[in-house]
Amino acid sequence: QVQLVESGGGLVQAGGSLRLSCAASGRTFSRYVMGWFRQAPGKEHEFVAAITWSGDRRYYADSVEGRFTISRDNAKNTVYLQMNSLKPEDTAVYYCASDSSGSIKVRPYEYDYWGQGTQVTVSS
Repeated sequence: QVQLVESGGGLVQAGGSLRLSCAASGRTFSRYVMGWFRQAPGKEHEFVAAITWSGDRRYYADSVEGRFTISRDNAKNTVYLQMNSLKPEDTAVYYCASDSSGSIKVRPYEYDYWGQGTQVTVSS
């Protein structure tokens, strides 16, 4: 069982930055692939970014490539999403998720555990 708790969301103007955090419980956190997804009103979950357990591989959606950075600190059982140059279309609830398979996945159903989400609102 893994519990994930996101934090760091809020209201920011376009062009601004936010850093999301996801704190995980569980002794095997360091072996999980971690991903970030987002869900805007009326839309389905959208893949944002993922990172392997060692941090040696990262994968981003085209829509955030070059603006967002995913990282992790296994000693703190925490994964981060640094979001720069935010746009109004980045407005969504952001979720972190964990996957024990070992390889990066981009589909929501491939992840085992999810956090409750944190709201990010970007004003124009």
